[in-house]
Amino acid sequence: MSKVIAPTNEISVVRLKKCGKRFEVACHKDNLLSWRNNIEKDIDDVLRSRKVFLNVSKRQMAKNTDLMAAFNTDNVDAICKEILEKGELQVTERERHSQSDSLFKDIATNISNECVNSETKCPYTVEMIEQALKDIRFSVKPHQTVAQQTIEATSLLKKSIPIERTNMRIKIAICGKDAKKMKDKIVQHCSKVEEESWNSGNLTLVGIIVPGSLRIISDIISADSKGTGKLDVLILTETDVIDDEAVEVTEE
Repeated sequence: MSKVIAPTNEISVVRLKKCGKRFEVACHKDNLLSWRNNIEKDIDDVLRSRKVFLNVSKRQMAKNTDLMAAFNTDNVDAICKEILEKGELQVTERERHSQSDSLFKDIATNISNECVNSETKCPYTVEMIEQALKDIRFSVKPHQTVAQQTIEATSLLKKSIPIERTNMRIKIAICGKDAKKMKDKIVQHCSKVEEESWNSGNLTLVGIIVPGSLRIISDIISADSKGTGKLDVLILTETDVIDDEAVEVTEE
């Protein structure tokens, strides 16, 4: 008979509600996530014990009659597996706060990457967006995606700061034998490649990017082109021309 593990601060709980009752199993959180991603295969490495509880923290075991009524079986192994697959992982208040902070940061980063000041046409830093979100008392929603909340937060920010979602059009010229390798890196950060032409191994590329990708692409060209690459910002928005402002990358 497997031993019932007394609750500790390291125990994570997965809870599944069925037939008006909640059923819980104690598990190792990291192994659970690996198991759900089909990385961990051994369920014994996931469970703290092969026991089904009504309340793990109180060590209140589920009765066989409860299990039969809810799962149509009293096979503990099968029930544990179902709870691990379908149940909700319970998190501590500290974990919940940490997740909320991380989600808030991701939303602010997305907005910084996708938006500019509608008056100056310059990007906002992540720190500026975070402060603006705090000023309007934006609250994250743990069960909504970052993408959904980015759109919602941007709409709310428009009432307090000049901000708009936008794209940037860039033109890149790269000479030399590493042009193909650099092109493969750069297009990963482009929303769209509008033009691509080759002449004697030299590349000219025009693409659409979000503002947050400009520095990434600039760094790629600076690091890999040995001073021969050139990055021009052609258009910041769909209609506003930036006088073909050039950002020339040279090797220091």
